[in-house]
Amino acid sequence: MQKSECHGDIRLRNNRVTGNSQRTESSPQIKHRTTVQRSKSSSSTSSPESAIKVHPRPSDKLNPKTINPFGEQSRAASAFAAVYSKGGIPCRLDHGSVRHKLRWERAPKDLPFDPLLVTLAEGLRETKHPYTFVSKEGFRELLLVEGAQEKAVPLLPRLVPVLKAALAHSDDDVFERGLNALGQLSVVVGPSLNDHLKHLLTSLSKRLRDKKFKEPITSVLQKLEQHGGAGSLVIIKAKIPTYCSICS
Repeated sequence: MQKSECHGDIRLRNNRVTGNSQRTESSPQIKHRTTVQRSKSSSSTSSPESAIKVHPRPSDKLNPKTINPFGEQSRAASAFAAVYSKGGIPCRLDHGSVRHKLRWERAPKDLPFDPLLVTLAEGLRETKHPYTFVSKEGFRELLLVEGAQEKAVPLLPRLVPVLKAALAHSDDDVFERGLNALGQLSVVVGPSLNDHLKHLLTSLSKRLRDKKFKEPITSVLQKLEQHGGAGSLVIIKAKIPTYCSICS
């Protein structure tokens, strides 16, 4: 009887020792798992994805110094954007407190129109700043210089297809820039533009259906008639029968 009790005590002691050893062996594993979980949580909070993203300021878009010609937005740069980024356009955007203006490296009257005027006309199809402003303002200012007619008339065969592309563009702003450029060119070259009018009036006829463009298109058609003479009126009426002459 005493022997069986002794054996029972020995077994009970052995079970206690075994249980304690299992708990001591598992405790390092629990500590290790806790450490791993803490390291994962700390790494996730310090990861770039969880960091606060810094958004660019609106003024950065207006500063040419902040425009990266090799960034994602310019990977598929247009011909005009590529020329401008390489310094091929002899002017830069000057930010004023009220309005922007161009700062020319040389006086516009001393600049050759070929190929600068054609390049600026190609830029009318741009949709990003500062290319939109540089192209439309550069085109306008170049046509204001003394002797612009003699320099622009020989370029009409190359200018007209570019203006036609701008007038046929689906973007309303691009179309409006092309329309204004056509009116400015008409004032300078006069009847010399008549031979090319039929290529330009188709897009104007289609846009007349849009009420918001009816008035500006009519204004440009009047300029074409005024500076193109009687010959321009015949061409305009053939493409746009609803046009009313300024002489009527």
